[in-house]
Amino acid sequence: MLNNQELTALLRQNGYKVTPQRLAVYEALANTKQHPSAEMLFGTLQPKYPSMSFATVYKTVEILNKLGLIQIINTGEDSFRYDADISEHSHVQCTVCGRVDDVPALNDRSLVVKVEEASGYSIDKHQFYFFGVCEKCHKKH
Repeated sequence: MLNNQELTALLRQNGYKVTPQRLAVYEALANTKQHPSAEMLFGTLQPKYPSMSFATVYKTVEILNKLGLIQIINTGEDSFRYDADISEHSHVQCTVCGRVDDVPALNDRSLVVKVEEASGYSIDKHQFYFFGVCEKCHKKH
């Protein structure tokens, strides 16, 4: 994770304006394991930054993704989730409460080889998504 000085320098090097709101979006993502959506980020940050718009949050996560600082998680919901942990790892989502958690990297090279053989692609990265019921929701039933 980058500190504010490193993020500021990277944004400027790539021609992006540095604003307190952009720094706050990255900081919020870097300091959570929650995998929030843009709507969740907006709800969290808006009280501290009342002039911040939803469009600012959305544009910022797009910039951060373009710079390789966050990853976009598509769990099939109406909106994407975001993760500042850009290491290779998978995600699991609770089908009851919607919670998304990290799963350690799955280094199953044989699956990648099968995909390459079946598709003709040369795979350079991948993401896996798993769906099930989290421990907390499982205990409720």
